[in-house]
Amino acid sequence: MAAIATKWTSGPVPFTDVDDGTVPKRPAKEEFGSLVAALPRKNQAGLELRLYQGFWLPDHWVAGTVVFQRRFVPRADDVILASYPKCGTTWLKALAFATMTRDAYPAPAQHPLLRLNPHDCIPFLDEIFADGQEAKLERLPSPRLMNTHMPHTLLPESVTGADVAGCKVVYVCRDPKDMVVSLWHFLRRRQPDLPFAELFEHVCDGAVAVGPIWDHVLSYWRASLARPDRVLFLRYEDLLLDTGKHVRRLAEFMGRPFSPAEEGAGAVEAVVELCSFEKMKGLEVNKKGSAGAYHAMPRDSFFRKGVAGDWVNHMTPEMATRLDEVVRDKFRGTGLAAP
Repeated sequence: MAAIATKWTSGPVPFTDVDDGTVPKRPAKEEFGSLVAALPRKNQAGLELRLYQGFWLPDHWVAGTVVFQRRFVPRADDVILASYPKCGTTWLKALAFATMTRDAYPAPAQHPLLRLNPHDCIPFLDEIFADGQEAKLERLPSPRLMNTHMPHTLLPESVTGADVAGCKVVYVCRDPKDMVVSLWHFLRRRQPDLPFAELFEHVCDGAVAVGPIWDHVLSYWRASLARPDRVLFLRYEDLLLDTGKHVRRLAEFMGRPFSPAEEGAGAVEAVVELCSFEKMKGLEVNKKGSAGAYHAMPRDSFFRKGVAGDWVNHMTPEMATRLDEVVRDKFRGTGLAAP
């Protein structure tokens, strides 16, 4: 039976279609629905959340997270890209994909990122497991690039265990003030009347999707200190200041360092240019269509400004001070400097 292209199979990795009747699909909620129903819940900005192992997860992700924790089988050369939502996920996906696959696509004019959104190139674990489509991961060639919004403490033991070899994690964080602004603009695409002040209060209280944000960030920060060979911790603001430097770090960490010949040929600069905000935002593929299995969002909603410091245009000084103080208090004694 001929394979039918889907958003999971349109990528150039290449993804392999398993929706041909040969692999069963069972949404995780069919198996763990009763577990999810018993968890504390609340509604935040129109999204139902469940409190699971200390974090407020979107209801439709919880059962998938349980399956992810219990059944994910990593490979030694896997790389998982992790982030809190609206903290640089799309950019990190593009940079990692372009870096990892550069040998396969040496001609910039033919690069898949010119015709595919970064989210179509790297599978999103949280939705794949929620939808019961983890068999797709088994069909991916190595090395696999995947991404998640789960905190480090909710990742499978098969990934985080002290005796686990390989399977690296790259995490990007961002100034929480800019995250709130970016998240607000993003959510307004499906809830136009969402007040900024309402979302801000949810963030400060920690009751926001995949929050509290400070616990999310600290989970990866502590993991990066304990296992720097396994967890790379990046800041969005640092990526903006010197993208080339951090692309080199990313390549080295993923086991794909740039050779002297590549350096001389401008390979790093080519990756930076290909994945620049201006370049990606201007592509037709990123101006139309949608991404996301449960809450499909317009692709252009993933490319708003791509800058640091936009919070000054949305927050009062009092709001900024309040959030800074909350984060500073949570980070105190951890060695992680607040933005």
